[in-house]
Amino acid sequence: MKIPATDCQDLGRALSLEWLEANGRGGYASGTVAGANTRRYHGLLLIARRPPVDRVVLVNHLEEQWEVGGQTCALSTNLYPGAVHPDGCSRCVGFSTEPWPTWLYESQGIRLTREIFCPQGYNLTVVRWTILDRGGEPVRLNVRPMLTGRDHHQLHRENGVLRPDVLIKRGSVLWQPYQAMPAVKALHNGTYRHEPDWYRRIQYPIEQERGLDCEEDWWSPGSFTFTLTERQPAQIVFTTEAVTAADAEEAIRTEQRRRSRSRRHEDALQQAPTDDPLVHALWRAADAYVVERGRQKTVLAGYPWFTDWGRDTFICLPGLCLVTGRYAEARQIIAAFAAHISEGMIPNRFPDAGEVPEYNTIDASLWFVRAVGRYLAYTGDQTAVKRVGWPAVRAVLDGYRQGTRYGIRVDTDGLVTGGAPNVQLTWMDAKVGDWVVTPRRGKAVEIQALWVHALSVGEALAARFGDKAYAKRCAEDRARAIESFRARFWYAEGGYLYDVVDGEQGDDSSLRPNQLYAVALDDQLLEADQAWHVVLAVEVELLTQVGLRTLPPSDPRYRPYYDGDVVSRDGAYHQGTVWAYLLGAFVAAWIKTHENTPAARHKARAFLDGLERHLGEAGLGQVSEIFDGEPPHRPRGCFAQAWSVAEPLRSLVEDIHGLAPDGGVASWKAQSQSLPKTRARKTGS
Repeated sequence: MKIPATDCQDLGRALSLEWLEANGRGGYASGTVAGANTRRYHGLLLIARRPPVDRVVLVNHLEEQWEVGGQTCALSTNLYPGAVHPDGCSRCVGFSTEPWPTWLYESQGIRLTREIFCPQGYNLTVVRWTILDRGGEPVRLNVRPMLTGRDHHQLHRENGVLRPDVLIKRGSVLWQPYQAMPAVKALHNGTYRHEPDWYRRIQYPIEQERGLDCEEDWWSPGSFTFTLTERQPAQIVFTTEAVTAADAEEAIRTEQRRRSRSRRHEDALQQAPTDDPLVHALWRAADAYVVERGRQKTVLAGYPWFTDWGRDTFICLPGLCLVTGRYAEARQIIAAFAAHISEGMIPNRFPDAGEVPEYNTIDASLWFVRAVGRYLAYTGDQTAVKRVGWPAVRAVLDGYRQGTRYGIRVDTDGLVTGGAPNVQLTWMDAKVGDWVVTPRRGKAVEIQALWVHALSVGEALAARFGDKAYAKRCAEDRARAIESFRARFWYAEGGYLYDVVDGEQGDDSSLRPNQLYAVALDDQLLEADQAWHVVLAVEVELLTQVGLRTLPPSDPRYRPYYDGDVVSRDGAYHQGTVWAYLLGAFVAAWIKTHENTPAARHKARAFLDGLERHLGEAGLGQVSEIFDGEPPHRPRGCFAQAWSVAEPLRSLVEDIHGLAPDGGVASWKAQSQSLPKTRARKTGS
């Protein structure tokens, strides 16, 4: 991902382009191509004290300038009320994300690069400056670090509690502004001068857009000075680890080798099975989300603010771990959540503060069952599945049959119902106070598709592991659920599926993308012509170039833009806002209803072209969480979202390129003669 000088020097454009360096432990470094921080979540050393949660910002920014012949030249950029100072981005002539964020600056006959990267497995960030051309003049580089020491959701203000003490040793400096926060060590090859000062009223425009506090004060402990030559780059390593300079250099070399192997495709985990450039891009992006949880692994739902959510994790697992060959990580993720199964439910969320998981989800456990089935299909690892996966799958199925939290249970018709006052249980989970924005109590359409699929997994695993009676029970429950689904969910007037039946207000005929799972996950829930109409209705009304709307523009509840304060944004979150991850289910369903031919797969690839373009417009090399419902579909929410990467990647590999272990999606090809020749009842927008 290369950004030209014209974009680097266009302040508005450069501020909109964000980079991310994840460390595999829940921490990261992040900022903008312009160099200025636009979010409270931007910073150079942001760590998870209890990986992957309890994240704190320790080093926020660097003020940088070089001196030549008495003349100074700023590299950094900052935003203050009504002012930009300094304006280092005006001297930036190029930016690249490979092998990590790298800037190229030119001025006064001098060419210099700045690199920032985070070695995997460490709370450590490397910043390096290299002279490419100095025109024969000595070049001195001055660098001032900006520190806070705060929860990553909070903001920092000038105060009298901060401790300005410092411990200076040869080649290292140690600061600990707040006793409750980790100390920050800076390993460097320059000269340090301790001269504490405050930098006040830094502005975060994205926080202002989100209706939140948007101003912060930074504390600067002192400055580093380096004499730059072509032979010796200047370098600072910021860390909370008890590492020596030699340890840090070894970590840097290891990371350099890892990324070099990746670029040369020598690492088996980095060998994408197709030449499709979008597959390669998403394959690389997936690396950011699989992180540590204790001795096991988990999935961070999104950067910069999400932790690991059960629903997101198991929707993501096939795309992040199975199609990419990360089987060991997939096994660890399954084991990590299986250890927390309670009353037939996996956790929905592990909170940032405290260790008590939250279980407020009706679908996460069913996605978990699907992930176990897909893990076995990819790996053939019967040992691990029999020991960990199968007992957990059985616990989920039995928990839903017996009834569990929030009224979640299998009803007398064999379908899953659930809900409780003031609780949001499906993925459409926006809530403000006691206001559940998208109430879906009752029998939601995607929950039935997931339940029927979970029963098929349960039947297959029971048969494989010798429990014929349990396999028979799953088969019978599955047949009953399918019969009831066919009788209850078809909305004949609209030619698609109800979103919820037996809900608080009866049956909900809202046209939503959730119905796609009744096509994508199972071949028996619908007749071929019904499946075709479902996909066509979604394509006409909800499909955009970057994902699917959550309501059609014709719906009076439709919210075209995700903006404003918290109440406004949450009110739009699932009421028209576009979600990229839904493209995975759409592509699978579209191919299935178009005979699963090479021509259909080729056409389906075009549905992802907009995401390919998007990789260069927000989080560079990443896919945003959501987009406005209306063109130009401005990216919103997290600038790097796990399922926005995982589901398009899975769909590309499994559905479009047909590289799943079981051959990819099925189809109704045998029934193709019955496909209707008429078009949908609406033209959409």
